[in-house]
Amino acid sequence: MRMRRGLWLLLGLFVVLALAGCAREISGVVQFAADAPDAPQTTVFPLSDTGRRVQTLYELIFWMALVVFVGVEGALLYILVRFRRPAGGVASQTHGNTRLEIAWTVIPAVILLIIAVPTIETIFSEDAPSASASENQIRVEVTGHQWWWEFRYPELGADVVTANEFHLPVGRTAFITMTSADVIHSFWIPKMTGKMDAIPTRVNHIWFTAQQTGEYYGQCVQFCGTEHADMRLRLFVDTPQDFDAWVRRQSQGAQAPVTSTVGLAAVGARVFQSGACPGCHTIRGTPAQGKVGPDLTHVGSRTTIASGVLTNNLENLTRWVTDAQAVKPEAKMPTLGCEANTGTGPPTTCITRSDVDAVVAYLRTLQ
Repeated sequence: MRMRRGLWLLLGLFVVLALAGCAREISGVVQFAADAPDAPQTTVFPLSDTGRRVQTLYELIFWMALVVFVGVEGALLYILVRFRRPAGGVASQTHGNTRLEIAWTVIPAVILLIIAVPTIETIFSEDAPSASASENQIRVEVTGHQWWWEFRYPELGADVVTANEFHLPVGRTAFITMTSADVIHSFWIPKMTGKMDAIPTRVNHIWFTAQQTGEYYGQCVQFCGTEHADMRLRLFVDTPQDFDAWVRRQSQGAQAPVTSTVGLAAVGARVFQSGACPGCHTIRGTPAQGKVGPDLTHVGSRTTIASGVLTNNLENLTRWVTDAQAVKPEAKMPTLGCEANTGTGPPTTCITRSDVDAVVAYLRTLQ
C-alpha cells in the first residue's frame, strides 16, 4: 500500500511539473508572438513558408515523442504496480514473450516511418523553391566577414549594397546565396529559415518567402572568432512600395550635406577623404572606394552600427569612430581618436576630438 501511494505521489508530482512547464511556455507565446526585436530568437513561431514547413515537421516529431514517452512511462508504472513483489514473497519470473517482442519491434519501426517520410519530403522541399516561387524571386548575395555581414542585390543594380541590415519585400521569394571572405560563418534568421554556413571559396544557398512585414533579428551561429556573439544582423520585411523606395535610395550615390550642420559635415567629409578611411570603406560618388570594411554610402539611414551592437545615434557613432576597439575588441576597425589611441597605431592615424565630431556629422548625413 505504501509503495502504491508513493507511485501515485510521484506521478502527481510529474503532472504538476509538466503543467508548470506548459504554463511557462504559454506565457512565452505572448512574448514571442508580439515579435518585439529584443524578444528571444525562436523558430517556434515562423513567419515564412519554409519556416512553417520546418515547424510543422517539428510539431509532428514532438507529438510522436510525447506518445512514445507516455506509452513507455505508462507501461513502466503499470508494470511496477501490477507485477510488484508480494509482501513476504518472491515475484514470479518469466522468460520471453513472443507477442511483446514483436510489438516493441514493430511499433518503433512504424513510428520512425511516420517521421521519416515527412522529414525527407521537407528536406527536398527546402533545397530549391518551387517553379511558381522562382518566377517572382529576388536574389541576395551575402558575404560573411569578421565580424559583419555584407548584402548585395545583383539583379537590382551594382550599387544596391548594404551591411548588417537588409530589406526584402513581403510575399516575394528571397533566394539567398552566401559565402565568406575569411573564416566559416553561419547565417540564421530564426523566424524566417534554418541555418546555413557561409564558407570561404564555396557558395551555399537558402530560400524563403517572408509572409509578414516587420523587423527580425538574425545571428551568426558558427564560432568565428573573438566577436562571434556580436556578429548580428537585421532583416526588414517591407511592403512592396516601401521596398521599391528603399531600393531607389540605395541606388543613389552619396548626397552633399544639406542639414544645418553643413559646415561641420563638410569638414568631416574632407577629414574622411584625407585620412585612412577610404582605404577600407566605400562611399559611392566620392573617391572613397575601399573594400575591406562595410559600404558607408547610406550608413546614416541604418538603425544600428557595429553589426547590430549599437543603436545608430550621435553618441554611439561618436563612440565607435573614436574607439571601435573598446566596443568590439580585435575588430578590423582601428582606434582613430587621439584621446583613445594609446600607442596601438601610428600617431598619424589618430584624429582630434573636433575632427571626430566632424566625421560623425558627415556620416550622419549619408542617408
